[in-house]
Amino acid sequence: MYCNRKYTPDRKPQGYPASLRKQATEMYVDGDNLRRIARRLKVHHRTVSPWVKDHVEALPAAPFPEEAKDAEMDELFTFIGDKKIESTF
Repeated sequence: MYCNRKYTPDRKPQGYPASLRKQATEMYVDGDNLRRIARRLKVHHRTVSPWVKDHVEALPAAPFPEEAKDAEMDELFTFIGDKKIESTF
């Protein structure tokens, strides 16, 4: 009986190189979507997705101020412009 396995003296490397993973995450940060990245790097888009997810999980938490003292004018205009209050004048 044979197990249908072939002996190779030198083991093949598993997975993709770190340089390819880094390139994929850089492309994603630059605005490319997963499918476009996969096509360019000749891998499956489901392969790229965990690479990006792992990169995001490795990032430090975003700083969040305890108290906001100033608001930008653009935010104020947007907030005021979205109000649906009619004037009684």
